[in-house]
Amino acid sequence: MHPPAVDELSPVTWPAEAADLLRRCSFPAAGQPAVCAVSGGADSLAMLALAVAAGCRAHAVHVDHGLRPGSAREAQAVQAAAQALGATWQTISVTVEHGPDLEGRARAARYEALPRGVMVGHTADDQAETLLLNLLRGAALDGLSGMRASGAGRRGVARPILDLRRAETAAFVAALGLEPVTDPSNSDVRFRRNRVRHEILPLLAEVAQRDPVPLLARTARLLGEDADLLAILASGLDATDTAALQDAPKPLAKRALRAWLRQEQGPEHHPPSAAELGRTWMVVTGETTACELAGGRRVSRSAGRLRLSPKPPAVPEPPP
Repeated sequence: MHPPAVDELSPVTWPAEAADLLRRCSFPAAGQPAVCAVSGGADSLAMLALAVAAGCRAHAVHVDHGLRPGSAREAQAVQAAAQALGATWQTISVTVEHGPDLEGRARAARYEALPRGVMVGHTADDQAETLLLNLLRGAALDGLSGMRASGAGRRGVARPILDLRRAETAAFVAALGLEPVTDPSNSDVRFRRNRVRHEILPLLAEVAQRDPVPLLARTARLLGEDADLLAILASGLDATDTAALQDAPKPLAKRALRAWLRQEQGPEHHPPSAAELGRTWMVVTGETTACELAGGRRVSRSAGRLRLSPKPPAVPEPPP
């Protein structure tokens, strides 16, 4: 961690729109730490600047994947921006090999390197894209709830600027005189998110004759509220009691089952798939006595109770 060279800096002059933007953000109280993941793009730079404006003890963490020749310069740009804003900073280097699903593996490496509870600069535009991507993947209620502003999820990631628009963060950074880093991969249509951003959302705007982002972000927020209520109700069910599961409304019973299976596997893993949940439900109803799940696990039923255990090793056939 490097302290800012405060004596070498002039005080930050905040643009007039800073107060309005802050009213729509969810930063900690003044004086509290705010660890910000800063790529150098306009969104993350705006988040760092707004954290400073909110009076937080802002700290920028930049993850260098080493995938582009200019990645070292990007780290220097983040350092310069942090110094100009009066924030502390650090750079973490990770190694990501080129190959299939490069974007996904780079994202996984980045989040693994970042501290728990880190703040990321996702905006309402990112929320709209995420909802559409999850819809295309066949996600159910939880997936269509999109991203949460609070520090929920596996790594407690917080998104304090989720209600801001991408155009607003770009304008705010420009007003501060900061030069954002341009990531050429954001225009690469080989990545599905970029096609949603550059092709699908503009087409939706043309068809609807209005900006679809606020509508999609609102849908995600409302579905998230419903998902939270169902999660609270489902938490009162004993997910190992097959009689209780069958007596409960099926959406609650399956939600309780999903939470139990994920808890037993560990929060770092993805939730069970719809197919796995379907096989487990057959065990609940007695259509079968056991089923196999991913990760070498097995759900079995005995005396009206579910049990999750490692899959037993295969018994070799005797030689002829």
